[in-house]
Amino acid sequence: MKFLLIIVLAALSAGGGWWYWQTLHPEPVKYQTGVVTRGDITQAVTATGQLNPVENVTVGSQISGNILKLFADYNSQVKENEVVAELDPAPYTASVHMAQANVAYAQAALELAQLTANRKAELVKEHAAAQADLDTAVANLHQAQATLQIQQASLETAQVNLDHCTVTSPISGIVISRSVDVGETVAASLNAPVLFTIANDLAKMQIDASVAEGDVGQLEAGQVVNFTVDAYPYRTFHGVVAQVRNSPVTVQNVVTYDTVVSVNNADLKLKPGMTANLSIVLAQHNNVIKIPNAALRFRPPEDVKKPAPYAPNVPGTPPPRPQASPAAHHDGSHTIYVLAPDETKPKPVQVRLGITDGIYTEVLDGLNDGDVVVDSILSTTPAANDQPQMRGPMRRPF
Repeated sequence: MKFLLIIVLAALSAGGGWWYWQTLHPEPVKYQTGVVTRGDITQAVTATGQLNPVENVTVGSQISGNILKLFADYNSQVKENEVVAELDPAPYTASVHMAQANVAYAQAALELAQLTANRKAELVKEHAAAQADLDTAVANLHQAQATLQIQQASLETAQVNLDHCTVTSPISGIVISRSVDVGETVAASLNAPVLFTIANDLAKMQIDASVAEGDVGQLEAGQVVNFTVDAYPYRTFHGVVAQVRNSPVTVQNVVTYDTVVSVNNADLKLKPGMTANLSIVLAQHNNVIKIPNAALRFRPPEDVKKPAPYAPNVPGTPPPRPQASPAAHHDGSHTIYVLAPDETKPKPVQVRLGITDGIYTEVLDGLNDGDVVVDSILSTTPAANDQPQMRGPMRRPF
């Protein structure tokens, strides 16, 4: 029993000595660093949109009836005023014939009213008829003239409806959608039924992109746009901002603005309706000094007493602990920390920054190519507040 007590006391003494040594001589802290390099930086705004033809026309029917013939189908090339469909003209032909008969009847009635008025006028001159009879005859003449005009207008309406049985294309282009089949009945009671959708020229398309209100202030016409579509994930297409529209679109309290991007689709690879992932280039600088954005967020902790010697970033090291972000200075400069190979403590350096791509930031002044900047701290031992705490009553080791 006495021997076991001696072993326990020796273990406690060794542990206390180790804790005391670590307190007076803490494990040095290593820094994760990055090397200042030269390269290209592109600052861009990202957005999504849909590809659409520049001119997209829906061809409908102004009258109701059965589809008798179709002269166009999907992907058909059509020209302006070319016939694309024909409705059954039989009911409208009958309406024209009826209107023609009504016009003939009105003309006959007008002739009779004219003869009656002339006869009454002669009789009044000879004092053989009353003036009231002449007035009645003149009124009947005017009524017959009005009736003829009404019937002629009805004939014109019937003829227009008959002409509308033949549907023509208003533009030259390609049919991208067909909504009816032969024998189908279309009803034009309230809205004109859509028969075809025709795109003017698919070699020139546009993207209607939704840009967030926080980014729309940086956009202007003429900016270069790079985008991809899911159909060709390894190909980058190009376009130009044509218009930034002022009408806001609010969806679930998110405000966006429609930005129109002109696209050259000479090879016809892009199709209407495709979803495009856009990168609108705001600025692009080539062969500039750049640093990782993590170096801008680094700030050394106050409890670091003895920094470790310079150690470059080594793959497989534990993840760095997050650091607080220093604020920019009033003059526009930023503070970063540089660690030279022959020094053990990082030094603050004032730099002026340029554009950023979200990963790297351009340095206009304050650093040279090859300098080493501190990104974060790699802690080799847990912090004091990270030590596991014992819960419950302390138990004896034996």
